[in-house]
Amino acid sequence: MEVLSPRHQAIADLFDAHMAAEMKGDLEGTMATMDADPHLINMASGTGGVGTAWVRDFYAHDLIGQFFPADVEFILISRTINDERLVDEWVIRFTHDKVITHLLSGVAPTGRRVEVAFVVVVGVQEDKVAYEHVYWDQAGLLAQLGLLDPTGLPIDTTTAARLLAATGKG
Repeated sequence: MEVLSPRHQAIADLFDAHMAAEMKGDLEGTMATMDADPHLINMASGTGGVGTAWVRDFYAHDLIGQFFPADVEFILISRTINDERLVDEWVIRFTHDKVITHLLSGVAPTGRRVEVAFVVVVGVQEDKVAYEHVYWDQAGLLAQLGLLDPTGLPIDTTTAARLLAATGKG
């Protein structure tokens, strides 16, 4: 097990607290981990916000309480930390049995089980989350949900995420 420097451990603890607050549906706890002028951008869906008011509104209406369905599984593949940034690589599995606005705005639940690789880049300033940039394979997600026909397209629906999950923590 890698021993982190005190600074890197503090960054890891900060983001873990941030994620825990999101998962609990704790808007105030989530915002308390963020700096005075944060931004959050979900790159594949274009959701998120810039500035405290917009980020708070995004969390309140599009994330808190609908983060993921109850059967969600988060598999941490790797975590890289320097003095200003944390980068997590995840495989996330869930059944699309509820509205998930931040991933699939305007899409009704399909009832399908999905498995998707995600990368989260977290910037840290003065011991607070300054930003999150979240990346995932939107085409693969849409294909798994039956919303995009992958026939003839270079879209991997689950193989890459399954292989990544099988490797365990990198």
